[in-house]
Amino acid sequence: MSDALLSPVHDEDGAPFWEYAALGELRIQACAHCGELRFPPRPCCPHCRSFASEWRRMSGRGRIWSYVVPHPPLLPAYAAQAPYNVIVVELAEAPRVRLVGNLVGGPDAPLNSLPTDRIRIGARVQVVFDGDGLPRWVLERS
Repeated sequence: MSDALLSPVHDEDGAPFWEYAALGELRIQACAHCGELRFPPRPCCPHCRSFASEWRRMSGRGRIWSYVVPHPPLLPAYAAQAPYNVIVVELAEAPRVRLVGNLVGGPDAPLNSLPTDRIRIGARVQVVFDGDGLPRWVLERS
């Protein structure tokens, strides 16, 4: 069970993302016509306007593009866990696709399982999935 207090919103366009995540796979929606990757998921390609789409499996590798350590927490319900990190990850295969999550010590580790002084812009990370299928990130081993 993760310590996430906010549950992901499962809408029709994004439901496949969460279904694959529950299986431990990071997949991103792609246009089946022009091949352009897009996130967040949506019904129409913003590049060619096609409604045809598919879900491509990603390696799960990326790099930290940005991060914040909220003091005080962004939401009152997170007060007991503050300070915690929130990172923005640029995917290796899709530099224009950026996902938000937490950098943790392992798949089922709590929010504060990694000291904030270990977070660096540009650090290579790998996706992991907690017991609820929530994508999180760990530092990639060299």
